[in-house]
Amino acid sequence: MRAVENALRRYAESERPLVRVLDGEGGFAATYGYREITRAARELTGTVGAGAVRVGVLCDNTPEFVVADLALLALRATEVPVPLAFSREQAAGLLEETEVCLVDAQGAARLAEWGRDTVLPAGCRVVEIRLDDLKGGTEPYAVPTGDEEWICKIIHTSGTTSRPKGVRIRAHGIGALIDSLHEAMPAGAFTSYLSFVPFSLLIEQVTGLYLVLLDGGCLTLLPPGSPLVGTSGGAVEAALPQLAAARPTAVVATPALAGALLDAAREAAEAGREIAPALFRTEKAPLVCCGGAPVHPETLRELDAFGIEVYEGYGLSENSSVVSWNTPGARRIGTVGRPLPHVRVRLSEEGELLVTSSSLFDGYTREDPSSCDVVDGWLHTGDLARVDEDGYITITGRKKNVIITSAGRNVAPEWVEAQYARLPFVRATAVVGNDLPALHGLFVVDPAADRAEAERALAAFGAEHLSEVERVEVIHLMSADDEDYRRLFTVTGRPMRQAVVDHLRTNPTR
Repeated sequence: MRAVENALRRYAESERPLVRVLDGEGGFAATYGYREITRAARELTGTVGAGAVRVGVLCDNTPEFVVADLALLALRATEVPVPLAFSREQAAGLLEETEVCLVDAQGAARLAEWGRDTVLPAGCRVVEIRLDDLKGGTEPYAVPTGDEEWICKIIHTSGTTSRPKGVRIRAHGIGALIDSLHEAMPAGAFTSYLSFVPFSLLIEQVTGLYLVLLDGGCLTLLPPGSPLVGTSGGAVEAALPQLAAARPTAVVATPALAGALLDAAREAAEAGREIAPALFRTEKAPLVCCGGAPVHPETLRELDAFGIEVYEGYGLSENSSVVSWNTPGARRIGTVGRPLPHVRVRLSEEGELLVTSSSLFDGYTREDPSSCDVVDGWLHTGDLARVDEDGYITITGRKKNVIITSAGRNVAPEWVEAQYARLPFVRATAVVGNDLPALHGLFVVDPAADRAEAERALAAFGAEHLSEVERVEVIHLMSADDEDYRRLFTVTGRPMRQAVVDHLRTNPTR
């Protein structure tokens, strides 16, 4: 991570803003400079202690998370960020073997809900980070030097059980990825970044913190208490007004947020307003990057017509996040872009995407049947893909997710889900149907949508746009404000398929 460390050497003692917190009324509740944040991180290193090897981080998207991350970087410790939306069992599975657990106010509250003794190993020390107590630090941030081969992070990824696997990320690997992304993205793109999704995701740490540092930029956080996108069904609508308040140069959006941007652009156009000033209070739209699940090409083309270009990418934690990304000047709608400069890809005989790079992971904390294999230096991603003559990658489905109906027909659920996601009231979709005569679909819909009308619209859409094999015949509806939403879908909107199947078995009513 030498580029990040060099940026810290350059900017650590500057007065330029590093973190801003929105107040929910169009302004900022707080602004913290590089010097404040980095000196607070230096203070925290003394509290954590140089002997700490594996450190849990239970923080919301707060300035305290930034302080924790920089402190652990300086200590060369292994950071284990834990989503606050995790269940008690999930948190315990990720926090095992941690020696210290850093928490902000929200993390402390969540730890109390879980029960400290039920999720932390014996002897694990809890340190609550209070930025106000750390701001008085007088010692400059000590930028580390030397070895880059330590395991800098353990990032959660789902498995076939309720206990998530941990993906071990090498400092050298994430450094190679950050260098590659910085080279691929426009100069200064991350000067002002608005964070919508949890920092427990590695991609958000990469884009929201490290690329911001490389540009000497500023990270803007949502108002305190705001739901993060992917943790609550209503978070997308609540986040949209913050785009105008923050005026970012870059955001990383989920597919649901891309859909909400299109709805907002349509409304602005119908009202005769210019799109960029209406949505962003700027002359042009920011750099909007998207990944995690597919966005329908027609949605992207319509956004293009409104002057909002969304750049889809693809990645997985086993490659320290990003594998490929569309970028300005190298974009092809319907694909996830070309591999980053440090990445090479090829296809197996079965059409599985294989990846090799200098940012591959260092293995899992536990193995299960969903684990990806590395064979002769090539990561077997489990994703089915095509690669065109210009190197653009199209993901066509998940090798293990292909549905085989009782009639013997094969269906890629990801493609079907992307079609239904075009409907404006649909927030997320999961299609299942192995060994069943017809496909079942769980549709997460806008809480304001009329259930009967939504079901009729879904049936009509399937009849018009999908073949008999691909259309959902059995429709299940869930409101976006249903608490089960967090249990059935990832932050980026990707369905956790076995959990969906179990849910539909125990909740068969439509």
